Amino acid sequence: MCQECGCGSGGGDVKIGPPPHQHDHHHGPGHPEHGHAHTPAHGILTLNLNRSLMEKNALAAERNRRLFRAKKLLVLNVVSSPGSGKTTFIRETAASLTGKLRVGVIVGDLATDNDAARLRTAGIPVVQITTGTVCHLDADMVAKAASQLNLDQLDVLVIENVGNLVCPADYDLGEDLRVVLLSTTEGEDKPLKYPPMFHSAHVAVITKCDMAAAAGFNRDWALANLNRVSHHAKIFELSAKIGDGMKGWLDFLGERAATTQHK
Repeated sequence: MCQECGCGSGGGDVKIGPPPHQHDHHHGPGHPEHGHAHTPAHGILTLNLNRSLMEKNALAAERNRRLFRAKKLLVLNVVSSPGSGKTTFIRETAASLTGKLRVGVIVGDLATDNDAARLRTAGIPVVQITTGTVCHLDADMVAKAASQLNLDQLDVLVIENVGNLVCPADYDLGEDLRVVLLSTTEGEDKPLKYPPMFHSAHVAVITKCDMAAAAGFNRDWALANLNRVSHHAKIFELSAKIGDGMKGWLDFLGERAATTQHK
């Protein structure tokens, strides 16, 4: 996990929304170029704070949660490995809810805004978070991205997390529902390989069911593994691309959104 291995420590590379204006920084004549990091003159200073590395994220997630609840938003954190069909699933969900629920998306990716461009074809507001080397979204990133959306004009906010089944499991974003995807092309044992993520999910969605036969997908084995690791999660089986199974998912989402709006 991130707090142990230190992956994605280059948090300064994170960009939210459109690329910022950039300019070169030069010193005047006679002023040599130098870095702006300064080290203590008398060696390394170590502070033992005895505080959880995740405390900052937990506090930010709780602030997000209070804001989202005040806005009566249903918030989904959609997680999966790369290529499981997250973007298509979210796009088709949003398109199917047109005229029923207003959907906005925050999308995270390491390097490109390709997924954001695909999602905008559904006619919905989208904010891109480009994480650079960071392998997950955290609550502070989500807060900054959410500030670029008119939350009063939304009923459902979907956060498309970075494609990764490891580190995002640690990070509460302030969501109501964590939705984990398992595609029929990935293998039935994914829940067993990544139990923290699947165990933390409120909803598990088997995607690309139209490709199950071609992939040799063993449905019974997959369901058994999900029920073993994600026994508390609501399970859906669907193909967002051709629409099979989407009605059950959309009905569930509508019911949860209605409950959120009447709290």
